[in-house]
Parts: sequence; C-alpha cells; structure tokens
Amino acid sequence: MSRRTLFSLIALLSTLSCGWADEMGKLPASHQSLDWYPDAQGHPQSIRSVADWEKRRAAILEGFELAAGKLPSRENMPDLDVRVTEREVTDHFERQTISFVSEAGDRTAAYLYLPRAAAAADGQVPPDAPKSKIGIVALQPTGKLGKKIVDGQGPRENRAYARELAERGHVVIAPDYPSFGDSEGYDFNADRYESGTMKGIWNHMRCVDLLLSLPQVDPERIATIGHSLGGHNAIFLGLYDRRVKVVVSSCGWTPFHDYYEGDVKGWTGERYFPLIQERYDLDPDKIPFDFYELTAALAPDAFFSNSPIHDVNFDWRGIEKAAPKIRKIYELYGVPEKLRITYPDSEHDFPDRERHESYRFIEHWLTPQEAAP
Repeated sequence: MSRRTLFSLIALLSTLSCGWADEMGKLPASHQSLDWYPDAQGHPQSIRSVADWEKRRAAILEGFELAAGKLPSRENMPDLDVRVTEREVTDHFERQTISFVSEAGDRTAAYLYLPRAAAAADGQVPPDAPKSKIGIVALQPTGKLGKKIVDGQGPRENRAYARELAERGHVVIAPDYPSFGDSEGYDFNADRYESGTMKGIWNHMRCVDLLLSLPQVDPERIATIGHSLGGHNAIFLGLYDRRVKVVVSSCGWTPFHDYYEGDVKGWTGERYFPLIQERYDLDPDKIPFDFYELTAALAPDAFFSNSPIHDVNFDWRGIEKAAPKIRKIYELYGVPEKLRITYPDSEHDFPDRERHESYRFIEHWLTPQEAAP
C-alpha cells in the first residue's frame, strides 16, 4: 500500500462521524482497533484470517515508517569486521569487548558473551561447533554507561540481564545505543535516518547478523530482551527482524493515550521520533501508529511484557486495555500461549521474579520440542 493510500485511510478513520464503528458503537479508533485491515482501495475490512492480518501488518509498518522514517535497504551489506579489544573470562563465559561495522562509516561497540564450553582456550569458536546455542540481543536502558548497565556495572539492581543470560549458557550481544557508552558522541543530525529509533533498529539487526555469523548460534533460536529504552527497542527489533523468535520487553510500552495521559513529548527526542512533534503536533490521534499495533504485529513470535503497576512512564492500565485485543491476534495464529504479560507490584523496574521468568520464557520457546524438559 502506498503512503498516499495510507494517509487517505488515516484521514478517513480520523474524520468519520458515523457509519463504520467498533463493537462498542463508538467512533472507529484506527490504531486502537485490531479488527480491520485495508483492502486494495484502502477501505477497512473485517479481519477473518491470518492473510487478512498480514495485510494490516504491512500497513502498520508503513504507518510506523511515517513517523520513524524508512529502513534503508539491507542489500550489499558491508563485512562486519569484528574487532576484539578486551576479554574477561569467568567460570561460565568469556565476555569480549568488541566493535563491528554497522554500516559504511560507522562502527558499533558491544559486549559479546560466549559460553566457555563453546570456545577454545584462545577464545575462538571451533569451526565445526554445532549450531545449538540460543543467541540473544540484550538492549540497554537509558544511561551513559551504555552496554555496561546490562552487564551489572550500573548503579541500579535488576539490570544485568545480559550477564545473567550468559551465565545460563547463551550467546549474548549487548550493543551501545547511539549516544551512550562508547557511542556517546553519536550525531543523529549527521546520519541518514529520520529518527534515532530507525538507526537503533538498523544497528540491532546488525547484531542479529553478527550472532548468525557465529558457528555455534542456531539461526532458529534468536531472541531479544530490553528494559525501558531497551524494552521498546526490543519490540521495534522484533517488528522488523523476523529472525527474532522471542521478544522480551520490560517497562517498554503503553498506548500513546496512556503515556502520561497522552503527553507524548517524551517520545520526540533525537533518540526517538522527532517527527511526532514536527509532523504530528504531539497529538496521539495524529500519530500514524500505536503500540496496540506494534505488539500485535509481533505475532506469531513469542512476546513477554513486564509491566509493573507503579511504572509512571508506561501505565499498566493502558497495557491491560490493549492486552485482550493483542491476544485475539495471537489466537488468530493459534498460539495464545506465546503472549505473556506480567504486572508486578513494583515501580519502573525488572524485578527478580519477572526477570528470571522471562529467561525461562525465552528458553521454553527456543528449545526444540523433542528436547524440552
């Protein structure tokens, strides 16, 4: 569907004052309703099949890109050129401090965790190692320390999910988000992207490329996990990269109308979506996508959401309101059990119980059925 057609559809849905309405008899909520898809003329039709939903999913991506910019072509990718600058060896893993080419003219710094059992004494992986390991992209929350936060080096507890997953025997990559850690001086105004979010998606897809370049990582066993900034970036990565089979988002989302009661200015910084202010006037009704759609568009891949009831950033009540609609899409695929939302009695945090449950969730859905405990 063209952008012009999508704009026409959005205008239609936002200006209707009678006629097509949702099950409650209210005016149609274009992004809050997951019951319709656009036909070839951009007219809303009822979703009755997975094929119908896939048409809506394509429209969701187009709407997202109206605010985030287009994802550049991934044809003719440069070599990753992975460089290791430091190694730390523990009883469970070797943590390598690396950088790799994310795109021409830009390198991304990251921690790469390799299980000790899968690495030789010199830190290299034998070329004949079986492709049996889960590969995980661990995305940082907001903080100057960048990747160090998910290694447990930050001031807050419950953030060391990269290190903890490595201790469980998984291959983990934890990149710095642009403007943090070793990427502190990143200039968003000098790159080719319309949003920091799209640059993040690009970098994180390159992390998946790197994981799949390792001989021990099973290409069918890829997950991503993140808290806060990393929580919504995990959703964005899962949205664009279907190689990712499990998404874990902690304190990463709520519908726009439920984010500070509709005050979406927090989404407009250069790391996120500047066009929400420049093009859409900070109006949730004008933004051409919502998290109802993004999270439902992860189906049929497994999705775990940690959504504390005292999180002042991402109101759990908006998530609870969206959850039944999202579950209907998982039911459409026949996999309602692949959607898990927890509501711990905590603030903007990733508590022990929910964090370790998310690890088991990853392992459950990425363990071959015949080998599952």
